[in-house]
Amino acid sequence: MNISIIIPAHNEEKFIEKTLNSLVNQTLKPKQVVIVNDNSTDNTEKIASHYTTNYNWISLVNIKSSEKHLPGSKVINAFYKGYETVDKNYDVICKFDADIILPNNYLEKINNLFLSDSKIGIAGGLAYIKVNNSWVYENIAKKTHVRGPFKAYKKQCFMDIKGLKHSIGWDTVDTLLASFYGWKTATDKTLLVKHLKPTGISYNKASKYMQGEAMYKMRYGFIITLISALKMAYKKRSTALLKDYMFGYFKAKKNNIEYLVTEDQGTFIRNLRWKGMLNSLK
Repeated sequence: MNISIIIPAHNEEKFIEKTLNSLVNQTLKPKQVVIVNDNSTDNTEKIASHYTTNYNWISLVNIKSSEKHLPGSKVINAFYKGYETVDKNYDVICKFDADIILPNNYLEKINNLFLSDSKIGIAGGLAYIKVNNSWVYENIAKKTHVRGPFKAYKKQCFMDIKGLKHSIGWDTVDTLLASFYGWKTATDKTLLVKHLKPTGISYNKASKYMQGEAMYKMRYGFIITLISALKMAYKKRSTALLKDYMFGYFKAKKNNIEYLVTEDQGTFIRNLRWKGMLNSLK
């Protein structure tokens, strides 16, 4: 399959070389890799340029944007700047972060996943972070969920969900909408992706309410949002997190922020969430 990859990168000089090396060493090479240097003030552009010089399937796009690292809109805006330059004759489009190390057979196994079932629309591995010199699972999502730092989409699925949302929550609503349109999400649990910068470590302080906002925008409703916030607060051992989630939810509701999904999609999403929660109790 023709695989195209877009890598938004903002001040990633510490990590991007490792990411690109892991792509160069893939057993199945991508058709195209586009690095989007998003307003970096470090050596990200210089490092990326080295790879564009040596590999004709790697290209670089430089853009200007806010220096604030807010989740959601910034990275997706950068993604689409790269998408504008991608040859649209792809079979699979990937959004990768610039702080991951992929196993050498990552793309080969993702390719095989898509070929194994025509209804798989989103595929990926699992994220691991380094804790006390050991690589452990980054336990902020179920192992059935493909994480945002290394997502691969079959072209038709990407089109059906109308691409990625310019918002916090983009990497949850995409899988929910994929299910709405009859697509499956698949993870290969043998693909251990090293996530060099744990999720949220570089987010701006203003982003702490945005997870609750995302749940509002996905039409979770109060009860599902509360349950989700309680679960995450328990995982993180943080009562402040629960408060932040719910504050973000009610703030979004008060301001009547635009939803990311239609009413029908929202009903489907709530039913799917309830089904998942009930199944977890069995």
